[in-house]
This record gives sequence, structure tokens and C-alpha cells, in this order.
Amino acid sequence: MTDELVFYTNPMSRGRIARWMLEETGVPYKTEIMTFGGTMKSPEYLAVNPMGKVPAVRHGKTIVTECAAICAYLADTFPEADLAPKPDERGSYYRWMFFTAGPLEAATTNKALGFETPPDKARMAGYGSFADVMNTLEHAVSTTPYVAGDRFTAADVYVGSHIGWGLGFGTIEKRQAFVDYLGRVTDRPAHKRAVAIDDEAMKIAQ
Repeated sequence: MTDELVFYTNPMSRGRIARWMLEETGVPYKTEIMTFGGTMKSPEYLAVNPMGKVPAVRHGKTIVTECAAICAYLADTFPEADLAPKPDERGSYYRWMFFTAGPLEAATTNKALGFETPPDKARMAGYGSFADVMNTLEHAVSTTPYVAGDRFTAADVYVGSHIGWGLGFGTIEKRQAFVDYLGRVTDRPAHKRAVAIDDEAMKIAQ
């Protein structure tokens, strides 16, 4: 596809997830570094993402926000990168990507904020309890080498990024299964390139 691909991000944000995914695709893209409370809230960027948050990608006339959606979109749009299973083999791929976007993100955010779901209210919470989420996540990364099976996919970019952040900030328990999985998915040239690019961008970003 020849449409220009523009990536809106800040290196101190979840944009690092999308950066990694973009590097995995190997396609050229233009980066726009957005500032918190500044260009992220400008009328021009609010026309891209009314939430005023990053990351976002604009591919021709198509705009995609939300990291899980960006990962899935890029995998489908650039199939030559082989970052998604065949359509009839995507059960685990979708399951664990959106488990991470939903229950895992909610549970770890609540943990970071010091909130615990009261046991008698667990049925009201989409994720149940933090322990339920940790046990389920461990199952996801232990059953097969990668979350969608025997090979790396966009789901590993998304799940792996959350595990990396969670281990780094203490919102995910340091279980050996998580450490081992993180090592597998981040030992990739694209991940190393993405980290280097964002670390360099941090020198000028606000």
C-alpha cells in the first residue's frame, strides 16, 4: 500500500507499544512527537483522536487509536510481515490480545491506584480479582511459546509490552513464567530498534 503512514506518539507513553509494532512490520512511517498538555490537546490532534491521547496512526484516510487496535490493524494491513495467524487460527490471538486490553489493563491500573475489588463485588468487575488475572495471564504465556501458538505475532507485541511495563512498575507479580516469556518476545531486532528510537526521542520530548 502506498498511503502515507503517520505515527503520533510520545516516548513516555503507550506509544512505545505501537512503535515496536511498526518496527516489526518493517514499513516506512513518519513520526509526530506530541507533547502532554500541549500538542496532544490541540484542535488539529483532537481531530485525529478526540481523547487527546497517544498513540494514534493515520494511514491515508484511515485513523486508528488504542494500542490493541493499532497492533491488529497493522498486522492485517501489512500481511507480508506475517504478524497474524491465519483467519481460522486466530482464537488465541484475539483472546489474549483483548484479555490484555480489558481485564489485565483494568486490574493493573486499579492496583497502581491502590484499589482492590472487594470480594463481595468481584462479580461486578470485568476482571474479577487481581489474583484471577495473574493466574490467567500465567496460563496464557505458559501453554505455548507465544500467546497465539508456536510463533511470534502482534499479540505478543501487545501482551509482552504490558508484562514488561507491569514488571518494571510493580503492577504485575514477578512470576518466572512472566520473566521467561518477556525474554522470549523482546529478544528481537525490531524491539531493540524501537527502544533505541524512543530512548533517543526522550531527550527532546516533553
